[in-house]
Amino acid sequence: MTTHDESRQDALDTSGRRLDQIRLTGITALGYHGVFEHERREGQTFVADVVVHLDTRRAAARDDLAHTLDYGALAEQVAAVLSGDPVDLIETVAERIAATVLASGIVQAVDVAVHKPHAPIQVPFGDVVVAIHRDRSKLPAAEPYVPRPAPQALPASRPSPTVTATFPVTPAPGAPAVAPAATWADAVAPAPGGLSVDGPDSLSTGPSAGPSTDLATVPSASDRDGGVVDGEIVTDALDRAPDAPVDVVLALGANLGPAQETLRAAVTDLARTPGIEVVDVSALARTSAVGGPEQADYLNAVVLATTTLAPRELLRATQAIEQAHGRERQEHWGPRTLDVDIILYGSVLAVTDDLELPHPRAHERAFVLQPWAQVDPHAVLPGLGGGPVGALAATAPDRDGVRWLALDWLTAPIPAIGNDTAAVPAGPDASTP
Repeated sequence: MTTHDESRQDALDTSGRRLDQIRLTGITALGYHGVFEHERREGQTFVADVVVHLDTRRAAARDDLAHTLDYGALAEQVAAVLSGDPVDLIETVAERIAATVLASGIVQAVDVAVHKPHAPIQVPFGDVVVAIHRDRSKLPAAEPYVPRPAPQALPASRPSPTVTATFPVTPAPGAPAVAPAATWADAVAPAPGGLSVDGPDSLSTGPSAGPSTDLATVPSASDRDGGVVDGEIVTDALDRAPDAPVDVVLALGANLGPAQETLRAAVTDLARTPGIEVVDVSALARTSAVGGPEQADYLNAVVLATTTLAPRELLRATQAIEQAHGRERQEHWGPRTLDVDIILYGSVLAVTDDLELPHPRAHERAFVLQPWAQVDPHAVLPGLGGGPVGALAATAPDRDGVRWLALDWLTAPIPAIGNDTAAVPAGPDASTP
C-alpha cells in the first residue's frame, strides 16, 4: 500500500517559515462507509495517513506534552472517525479527520489521506486514496467528529429511513446567541456557485449563487439500487430565517471614488434594509492595500448589527448594496468602490460553496480586527483560528498597515484617500493604533 505522499509542499507559518510536522501513517480501522448496501452491512478496512503541521519548538524547549500534539490521542480520534458514523464518500471521512485535527489550536495545517484498499472495483487495482490539505484559510467542509450513540433498531415493518444531510451549526464560546441548533439541523448540499475570496485586501464572499437549493429529496442508501425512492423534503439551513434576531458583524471597505461618502451611504443602506438593524459602527481605519496590484489606501469600518434575515438573505442584501455603489469584480485583489462582507453571523460555523461563516480570513486581517476591537473590546471570533478579537488584531500580519482610526467619520469629513498618503493628516478625532 502506498502511504501518504510525502512530496507535498511544506506548510508555512504567517511569517513564511516552514512548520514542523508530526506524521501518523497506517491508522487502520473497520468502517462501514460506502454507497452500496453490502458495504454498510459488512464493513471493510479503511486506512488513514495524517501529517500535522505545527511549531514544536515550545514543547521541545520545555519538554512538555502540553505544548504539542498528543499523537496517541490523535491516532485514537482518527480511528474513531474511520469506524464511526457511516457515510457514502471517503471524501467526507477525510474532511471529518481534518476538522478533528484542526480543532486543536496549536495545529496550523493538516494533510489527510484516506485509503480504501478493498473498494468494490471490478478490475484489478492496488488502492483507492483521497488526499486533502486543509488549513486555517481553507477550512474543512465538516465539523470535528463526535461519536454518536448507536441508533435503536427499527421495527421490521418500518420502511428504510431517510438519510438527511446535516449542516454543522455549532455554538462557539463567547459568540453571540443564535437560534437553537435544533431549528437549524436539516440541510442539503451547498447551493451551486463558488466562494470568491478576492484576496488579502478583501474579505468579500463571491457573487450571488442565484436560486439556492432550497428543496431536495435525499434518498436512503438502501434505495439507490432501484425502485421507489423514500425521501424527505429538507431546507438548507443557510436559507432559513432565525427564530429571533441574530447578532452579525459586517466589514466595509473602499478605495475608489469618494470612499468615505460611499461607506457612509452603505451604513445608511444597511440601516434601511428590512430585517437589518444597525447597532453600532466602528471608527474608520485607513489601511494599506495588502497583495494585488499597486493601489490607493483603503478606508475600512466594521458594523455591528442584528438581523432576522437568513444568512444567504443577508448575503444577497449586502451584495445588492455593493452593486448599487458600482462594485465590479474585474481585477483579482484589485481596487474596488465598495466591499460589504459578512464576518460573523451569530454563532454559526458553516462551510458551503457560496458562504463561509465566520469569514475564513477574518482572523488574520487587522483592517477588520482593529476597528472591530475598537467598537467591541470584548468581541470574540469563533471557529478555527478564532479567539479574542483584540488579541488577534495585535498579532495580525498586516497590523502595521493600519494608519489611524477616525472616530466621528459618519458626521465629519476626512481628507480623501489617495496615493499621496503623507498628505493626509491625523486630526484631533484620530488615534494611532
